[in-house]
Amino acid sequence: MEEPRTYQDQERIISEQQNQIELLEEENRQLRESYDIIAGSFFWKMTKPARVQLDILKWMFRPHAEKRLVGKTVHSLRINGLGGTWQKIMQRVYFSEKTAQFSKQRLFSDQELADQRTFQFGRKIRFSIVVPLYNTSERFLREMIESVLAQTYGDWELCMADGSDSEHHKVKTICREYVEKDSRIRYRKLENNLGISGNTNACLEMVTGDYIGLLDHDDLLHPAALHEVMHTICTLDADYIYTDESVFSERPEDAYNPHFKPDYAPDTLVSNNYICHFSVFQRSLLNDVGWFDTACDGSQDHDLILRLTEKAKRVAHIPEVLYYWRASSGSVAQNPAVKSYTISAGIRAVEKHLARLGREGEVSAVRPGMTIYRVRYAIQRKPKVSILISNYEHLKTLNCCLDSIYSKTTWLDYEIVIVDCKSFTPKMFSYYEELQKKHWNLRVVTWKGEDEDNESAVCNVGVQFCSGDYILLLSRDMEVLTPDWIEEMLMFAQREDVGAVGAKILYPDNTICSAGIGLGFGGSTGAFFAEVSRENVGYFGRLIYAQNVSAVSADCMLLRREVWEKMEGLDESFIPHYNAVDLCLRIRKAGYLIVWTPFAELCRTKRESRRKKEDKETLHLVRTQEADFRHKWKKELKSGDPYFNPNFSTDRTDFAVSPIMRQHNAR
Repeated sequence: MEEPRTYQDQERIISEQQNQIELLEEENRQLRESYDIIAGSFFWKMTKPARVQLDILKWMFRPHAEKRLVGKTVHSLRINGLGGTWQKIMQRVYFSEKTAQFSKQRLFSDQELADQRTFQFGRKIRFSIVVPLYNTSERFLREMIESVLAQTYGDWELCMADGSDSEHHKVKTICREYVEKDSRIRYRKLENNLGISGNTNACLEMVTGDYIGLLDHDDLLHPAALHEVMHTICTLDADYIYTDESVFSERPEDAYNPHFKPDYAPDTLVSNNYICHFSVFQRSLLNDVGWFDTACDGSQDHDLILRLTEKAKRVAHIPEVLYYWRASSGSVAQNPAVKSYTISAGIRAVEKHLARLGREGEVSAVRPGMTIYRVRYAIQRKPKVSILISNYEHLKTLNCCLDSIYSKTTWLDYEIVIVDCKSFTPKMFSYYEELQKKHWNLRVVTWKGEDEDNESAVCNVGVQFCSGDYILLLSRDMEVLTPDWIEEMLMFAQREDVGAVGAKILYPDNTICSAGIGLGFGGSTGAFFAEVSRENVGYFGRLIYAQNVSAVSADCMLLRREVWEKMEGLDESFIPHYNAVDLCLRIRKAGYLIVWTPFAELCRTKRESRRKKEDKETLHLVRTQEADFRHKWKKELKSGDPYFNPNFSTDRTDFAVSPIMRQHNAR
């Protein structure tokens, strides 16, 4: 049996079969167009249920290859449900055209590649590319080696350790052939197969370079990969560098499913090994953290990347597709036993990471069969949380909000402080009196300022009446859906490196209102995945795991009191939305992380009509506020959102690939 490779093999297979789904969807579309010719008849409509059942039966008895696709679909239905599977298919179909347009564009012209070959850097660095071999096919092996030989940066060595069995002696013959042709290629035949980690460690014993790059035995590098890494090292003095990547079947030119990654995001990396390839790191850094750990075989890359980034002084991301994953139909990752093996290895990798950082937590897969992880951090010292809500004459919405808190919340030590912004009806005040008699941990205070519409000022005053260690800003039109919503946010907010935490907010129609807030949309900001179905897993699973973002909504935001006081609260010159993003950007500027979690869900109790027109005064205020926000955060907006890849379109917030490749900066 072929030796299990890196756990990302399973992701390749998923990507390949998603591509097959796209092809079948196109076939189905063409068939539907043919059916439409006679679809208007009464008999045709009446027999539709029977025809659908017959089509399903026919599909199930197609050749074996398509049966496997059916099996994958059934597997997805079991894990994601009908809605999630349909959303996944539709997302792939929708974005396939734009992705194809992008993939066909060249990253560098022939002249640019020629210029790179003669470019002189200010530093001299040798790269050691390590490749563990195991029963590699002749074609794949040659193509991999040729991709290294094609590098426009020439100071490198290719170190290959071969654990192939006796039936694959051709691997040795091919490698010896290349060793004789180029002195930069080094090869070692291992007496025994040591497994993926052991074979890679054997490669590491051969290296003499300053930086080390990881390459799989059937994958390919873009010709400019090392040149771009070298430029990044010289520019940023980075000791860990990674790039974007894409999947291909036959040729890199036909690559599909590009993975455009965020900049370094530690919480995102814990949840999902988004860094993967192409990873390059300083040799001395590797020696500090140790080589590959055989205990994490199956997820050894995730384990090593976590250890390296924990100690790296500068982690840099190159937002360019410089690595190509080969989608191999014969991968053993199709074997459920191997999937279980890689998932268990990934859990061990994350557990080891938590232990090194001194954090307690339980690690599990987010969903069965997925190498995406959820950490339930242990909450220390059982702190008190103050829930701050402002209100003005909104009895029904406030009542719904409070009912959901009191009926569902599992966290015990909390208080609710309601700041009333000059309500005037007796009914409202009677309601307040009943609330305070009924709930010992609820308090109503009156806003005495002049501008009751200034919610930033209202919140700043309201915090003065809060006695908790944590401040939870909450909109009055929120309804709690997950009982442990406070715990899910508190487990992150308690960390010294985290400044604020946000929740997943939904609309009543089961679409997403906010899944974190990004920069650059419409020149200012936008809520990630707005209007997308709740069942959607998002781009590479972005909607189903905790991650770092630039900002979160104040509709539900939790932060430590000390962070609130250090930031001096909300900027009272900003209206809602801009005040929250401004606060988060100030928090990030102070060196803290912002975390968004999908495991704390709330829903708006009502949704305003999209057709509702704002009056001229309100519209003028919004435009003025946006201009002020742009001016204050001009530098950050120009730099772009670090958690939103520049290859995505800023016309949408659902991580749609831009059909036009961004211009490459001239060196």
